[in-house]
Amino acid sequence: MGERAEDVAIVGIGALGVVVNLASASLLHGHAHGNLNVRGAYLHVLGDLLGSLKCDCGEQLRGAIRQIGREGAGVLLYLAQEGRGIGLYDKNDAYALQDRGLDTYDANLALGHLADERDYTSAAQMLHALGVSRIGLLSNNPDKGAQLARLGITIASQVPTALHLTKTNAAYLATKARRGGHDLLRRRLERVAEPQRRADPLPGPPAS
Repeated sequence: MGERAEDVAIVGIGALGVVVNLASASLLHGHAHGNLNVRGAYLHVLGDLLGSLKCDCGEQLRGAIRQIGREGAGVLLYLAQEGRGIGLYDKNDAYALQDRGLDTYDANLALGHLADERDYTSAAQMLHALGVSRIGLLSNNPDKGAQLARLGITIASQVPTALHLTKTNAAYLATKARRGGHDLLRRRLERVAEPQRRADPLPGPPAS
């Protein structure tokens, strides 16, 4: 669960506001007014720092930073919930299970975890501490928006993030779309697949 509100500390540096709690951080670029775009990213050492090809986490994080920079204002929430909340060591074990054929959700379940253990209480606390209560959420994940809404954050819009599709992460992204309810991601994957389906027509009847 998230940390208590009294455990959240605020540091202001000019136009840059930094909110740090016991394990997570929030960076405010620009000024907190209007509908700020917010990206809630969870810490993923394997993807963000080591460049894992199994997922798109690092690309999603860098893409959100670029988008917030282009728009001149926004908030990046960096949440210490490695591997959908299961921790770095178990995430390594989950990767080993994925290499043996389990998908990203079943690997978590096989290790005795929930499929997704992320909790956005600390994210809402940090947004409230920054004075941000109405946001455009940079995410394809409906659960992220639903949790924040229950915690008092108004989701003015849900802005789909870019599709970083490769041969290596294609199965991972398809699993998130199918099992994670990521409808925005699913529609993007379908648009990518449609030209390929048209280019590869069904084979005709065999020659007699």
